[in-house]
Amino acid sequence: MTALTKDRNTKRRDGVQYSDPVAASTKVFAGALVCINASGFAVPGSTSATLKARGVAQEYVDNSAGAAGDLRVETRRGVFPFVNSASADEITRADIGATAYIVDDQTVAKTSATNTRSVAGVIRDVDSDGVWVEI
Repeated sequence: MTALTKDRNTKRRDGVQYSDPVAASTKVFAGALVCINASGFAVPGSTSATLKARGVAQEYVDNSAGAAGDLRVETRRGVFPFVNSASADEITRADIGATAYIVDDQTVAKTSATNTRSVAGVIRDVDSDGVWVEI
C-alpha cells in the first residue's frame, strides 16, 4: 500500500443507521434493543456477557424459520428510553453518565450482575419514559 497520489472518492456513512444479518431462528421486534452476537449476527438484547449493543430495531423481522443471514434488520443508534430494572439494579438520576447493562431487549440495569450482562450504553437521563441510554 502507498499513500494517495491522486484524488480518491471516499465513501462515508452517517454512523447511525445499520442493516445487519439476523441470526438463525430469531425474531426481532420493532423497537427492540438489538445486539451483535459473537458470530456477527443481529439478535435481540438478552442477559449475556458476549453481546455488543448495535441500536434499536426499526422494523419487525421474523427469521425464526431461516438460517443465519437469510434476513436483515435495520437498526438505528442514538439515545432511546428503555425499561428500568428493579431493586438493587434500578437506575436512578444519580447514575446519569454511568454504564447501563442489558437485561433483555427492552430492559436495562445498573450492574453487570457479576459480569453476566453486556453493556447497553451510557445512561443519559432517567424520567417517566424510562432510562435514556445512548447506544
